[in-house]
Amino acid sequence: MLLVEDNPMDLDLTLRAFERKRFSNRIDVARDGEEALAFMERWDAGEAPPAVILLDINLPKVNGLEVLRQLKEHPRHRRIPVVMLTSSREDRDLLAAYDLGVNSYIEKPVSFDKFIDVAGQIELYWYVLNERPR
Repeated sequence: MLLVEDNPMDLDLTLRAFERKRFSNRIDVARDGEEALAFMERWDAGEAPPAVILLDINLPKVNGLEVLRQLKEHPRHRRIPVVMLTSSREDRDLLAAYDLGVNSYIEKPVSFDKFIDVAGQIELYWYVLNERPR
């Protein structure tokens, strides 16, 4: 999994939620959009891409919608599922994300307990139930 999150508190909350759920897959972290885009170069060089990307919209340097656009335009990486995990409740952000090919849009839960539930659902769906190209 690639987690793209710039807010230290949200990053910590997300990592702790996955840890609490005993999430067994590796989690790479990018703290801004530029770092997220740099992962595509690593995957092009042979590093295994993630099974899913959790992407915030409001990021420094390059915003999440631009990261999503570039990812979905890439011939090999456009099939990586992207979940917008964001605090934005703006209809324009939701519509823009789906127009760019996002696979899911989830508003960040406020409470830690709810965040743990969301983390478990993300893991169950994207790592257990979802079929993806090999």
